[in-house]
Amino acid sequence: MKQGILELLAKPGARPLTKSEMARELGLAPKERAEFRRLLAAMVADGSLRPGKKARIEVSKSDGKGGKGLLIGRIRIFPKGHGTVYPDSNEEANEQSGFDLNAIKRIYVPGGKTGTAMDGDTVEVKVVLKRGREGEIDPHGTVTRIVDRTDRLVVGVYFSRKGFAYIQPDSEALPQTLEVEPGSEAKDGQKVAVELIEWKKGQDPRGRVKEIIGWPDSPGVDIMSVVHKYGLQTHFPDDVIREAERVAVEVPDSEKARREDWTDRLVITIDPFDAKDHDDAIWVQRKKGGGWTLAVHIADVSHYVKPGTPLDKEALKRGNSTYLVDRVLPMLPENLSNGICSLRPDEVRLTKCAIMEFNAEGLMTKSTFVDAFINSQAKLSYEDAQVVLDGGSVPDRFTGKLKKELESMIPEAWKLATVLRKRRFKRGALDMEMDEIKVLIDEETKAATGFKKVEHCESHQLIEECMLAANESVAKALRDRQKPAIYRIHDDPDPEKLMEYGELARVHGYQVGDLTNRAHVQSLLDQAKGTPEEHNIKLGLLRSLKRAEYSEEPLGHYGLAKADYAHFTSPIRRYADLIVHRALQDLLKNRPEKPDRTMRQQDCKEAAIHISETERNSSFAEQETKTLKLLEWLEMTRVSDDPPTFEGVVTEVRSMGLFVEATDIMQKGLVKFEDLPGRGWRFNGGGPSFVQKDQTLQTGVKVSLKVAKVDFVEQRVDFEIAEIVPGQDIQPRTGNAKKSSGGRGQSSSRGRGSKSSSGSKKSSSKKPAKKASKGGRRKK
Repeated sequence: MKQGILELLAKPGARPLTKSEMARELGLAPKERAEFRRLLAAMVADGSLRPGKKARIEVSKSDGKGGKGLLIGRIRIFPKGHGTVYPDSNEEANEQSGFDLNAIKRIYVPGGKTGTAMDGDTVEVKVVLKRGREGEIDPHGTVTRIVDRTDRLVVGVYFSRKGFAYIQPDSEALPQTLEVEPGSEAKDGQKVAVELIEWKKGQDPRGRVKEIIGWPDSPGVDIMSVVHKYGLQTHFPDDVIREAERVAVEVPDSEKARREDWTDRLVITIDPFDAKDHDDAIWVQRKKGGGWTLAVHIADVSHYVKPGTPLDKEALKRGNSTYLVDRVLPMLPENLSNGICSLRPDEVRLTKCAIMEFNAEGLMTKSTFVDAFINSQAKLSYEDAQVVLDGGSVPDRFTGKLKKELESMIPEAWKLATVLRKRRFKRGALDMEMDEIKVLIDEETKAATGFKKVEHCESHQLIEECMLAANESVAKALRDRQKPAIYRIHDDPDPEKLMEYGELARVHGYQVGDLTNRAHVQSLLDQAKGTPEEHNIKLGLLRSLKRAEYSEEPLGHYGLAKADYAHFTSPIRRYADLIVHRALQDLLKNRPEKPDRTMRQQDCKEAAIHISETERNSSFAEQETKTLKLLEWLEMTRVSDDPPTFEGVVTEVRSMGLFVEATDIMQKGLVKFEDLPGRGWRFNGGGPSFVQKDQTLQTGVKVSLKVAKVDFVEQRVDFEIAEIVPGQDIQPRTGNAKKSSGGRGQSSSRGRGSKSSSGSKKSSSKKPAKKASKGGRRKK
């Protein structure tokens, strides 16, 4: 058997295989598989084999001597050439490294030590644990080999000279030229996407033109360049489209017969006004004697997408939908995501339903799960619901009994949500919600036309709390019954990172306690609430926390302060939720006669690694397109006849100048010393601050900003100060720390599957509600 394994993995053109794939290729009988697994473990231990990406195994290279001091993970290459490696927490090879994987979540790789790694590659790094200035552990690494090349394409500008074709890559982290095979129809100066063929150490990379993107100034070329850079898919394979088109729109009577009928109840959706897919709906009822019953209906994607089908494989490959600034790249074809699975009003739709009962204090006393079908009776926007919460009426399209019921149920749902929020904060959840900026795009030209701030009000929070409750109840049920599934986890932060964050807060003049204590973290957030530096304080905390990810183990969620948490509420756009829906089938009151095949624990482990990577990849792409378009708009306005000014605040002072944030657009930038207004400024290192006669520029000072320069390569903005806002009570920072109010936070961690541990803006019904902002995708 050992020889068969080696021959299988070492044959020409062979690729690394998982244990299951090897067993199938070798034709092993079930009774042989236990011995097979023991043999594989021994071969990995003796260095004959080595684990690779996504739990795959390959033949060791000539240096294969175990993994002491080595870690495997996905590398992120930054514009200046340095990189960060995110170790795979579930990667078997990393268990041999000798490191505590809970303590090492990212590894810094200097620019000269990335080797031939490209952004998105899975690499092996030799790790050295260095000590930082405060004694904290600071992992540094050197790339020792490429475990698996990313399937992303290299984007650059094409040139051909006397039969020699090459591109100048957009990424400064790559060599200045990349040779490409001749024969492409691309014209000099066009953007192209190139597939890497070979890149050996000490040589320039070589590739072939895979796609001609277009002329750099053509509409949409900038976004398509990002799409190719991150390996995102814009089209579905033909077999996936054919399968999706075969899905029946009408629900058979036989399927309705086995499900609970909720069509006569007031089940409603509340979403952004421009939402096209509606994957959740709610029903709330006050209980006699106090407390509430909440039903959360989620689109039953698992009924239409079956394990192992082309639809399922493509959804797993994508992992999630990606929301770029000007388009959505969905996980499922549009006729499913925006049609058959979407909980549209007045149309019969299939759901997975979590029915939860709460007492008056917000404690969940009972939960049950059923397959159901609904006929959503009202499609509301956040704006519509907010009007009702502010004491107004629902839109005129709702009349009679429906109008009365809506104006009764929505405030009742908010009462429940308020109690749930207070309870969650009491348990230690953090208020990490930050407003977002939506860049406005012209549909025809794809050019940026402006921006608007998306604020999260009570109507958002109402839905968030319902989704959080459903996610928690499902996770607890799956854990209690020991069903293999995927959980959403968020590790406790490193104490060293929290110490660094504490220093940032002190620079802003805040008094911090022991930030390893949740109460002290929330107290700091409370102090910053409503101040000019609130966004910077929250962003600093977010950067000090570890990234939420997926795991086959229920390890808890730090930001939400929940021991059990899974993603259940968005199966249209997250594969994790689809896995959870399938795992839940055995726990349904009306389980189907033949439940879908569920994943084994090892399958869940592999899927968790993969979808954590796709989520991270989508996050980078989403942010890059947003930044590109915001910079585009800032440059257009900078050279216009009437350049705008922005409200801003000084976030840091150094001898070279001021770091500022334009709070209107949440854009950070630099005001260089030579660009300070007027003359006579001197740097005071004790503050630190810049002082000029009776004026002081220090952290927290409000300023009016104008854009001085936009650097598209570095994705950076330089500002100049148009005005120092008059009437500020500016006190020296040293010895003037703001003291904690000791109050509780008014808001919570974002529910509905956020990528970070962050949360919603307000929870107290005592304060006036913010008006719901138009636009903006609800992040779940």
